[in-house]
Amino acid sequence: MKAFLETYQSDILYALGVIAGVLILHFATNLLYKWLVRQEQKKYPGESPKAIGWIRRILNALWLVLGIILLSFLFVNEEKYDALQHNFNLILYLGIVSILTIVGAASANMWFRSSIRKKIANLEDPTSFKFLRYVAVIGIYSIGVLFALLAFPSLKGVAQTALGGAGVLALIAGVASQEALANLVGGVFIISFKPFRIGDIIKVTDTMVGTVTDITLRHTVIRNFENKMIVIPNAIINKEKLINYDLGELKICDRIEIGISYDSDIDLAKKIMQEECTKHPLILDNRSELDVLDGQPIVRVALTSLNDSSVTIRAWVWARDYTDSFDMRCDLLESIKKRFDNEGIEIPFPYRTLVFKNTATEPQAAEENPEKKDKKA
Repeated sequence: MKAFLETYQSDILYALGVIAGVLILHFATNLLYKWLVRQEQKKYPGESPKAIGWIRRILNALWLVLGIILLSFLFVNEEKYDALQHNFNLILYLGIVSILTIVGAASANMWFRSSIRKKIANLEDPTSFKFLRYVAVIGIYSIGVLFALLAFPSLKGVAQTALGGAGVLALIAGVASQEALANLVGGVFIISFKPFRIGDIIKVTDTMVGTVTDITLRHTVIRNFENKMIVIPNAIINKEKLINYDLGELKICDRIEIGISYDSDIDLAKKIMQEECTKHPLILDNRSELDVLDGQPIVRVALTSLNDSSVTIRAWVWARDYTDSFDMRCDLLESIKKRFDNEGIEIPFPYRTLVFKNTATEPQAAEENPEKKDKKA
């Protein structure tokens, strides 16, 4: 036993040193993780430390793999030393690149999120910052991947060309699909020309109305009034004809249309609609000074069309914004319907007249087929 220890003493000390080093690095990594979490919570309260958690996992895995490689030197001959040394350098390089990439992307993401919160607090538009956050994070990860490719001889030429400058765009254009590029260009157009911004209420179709919550590299997210998230690719929404209720003036004119029967009193129906609209608390007086002096009413009511079984009366009402307009419209439809019922104004059901025409061939067919005639009778 003594002879064995004397023979392999240096190897045993080497192995114990490697194991102790791995354990110390593992312990130091966990301490660093806890310290970074506390610092992040102080500087960015409410943020989730996911990036720091990934860094801890990568470092712990890196120490373990490197330790195994260092221990492997004890069991291989000198011919395989170069291969082990190459693997050690490769894994160390990839680990460092991964950590630097995650740290850079997380730092950029937190800075942008902090800036976005400040802009929202100062009532400024955060749309550009939200879009640039995705560009910065994806750009950092892309550069990290390219640097990682430099470690592999077969892919080194591709990485060097891409990192050289114009190769980045060529690489992205070659790898990405046409749809992805169209969405990216659509997002850039939305940010540049600003047909809508974060927080605007827009209407794409009758079923897609809501508040813009996010604009990413690929899609635009809308939260509708049912609290459902609608995800629309940028290439599609960039070509749609949409209504932005928050672009320019916020005030909005809504049309309250109700059809009444031909036998109902039109003047009474117009008076009821005007009274109900005028007394609503959300009504906005949009009259000019000249209109007030001329005695123009706050709400204009007129007969707009003569239909098959009804006449349509329309009231033009103004509201402060889209939200008030929607609430006011619901209230007015209910209150006007109740007033119409009390005052005897009829809102007719649709009438449909069916005409059954007897052809000249029916009697002859009945004579030829008596059973069919008896059944008809």
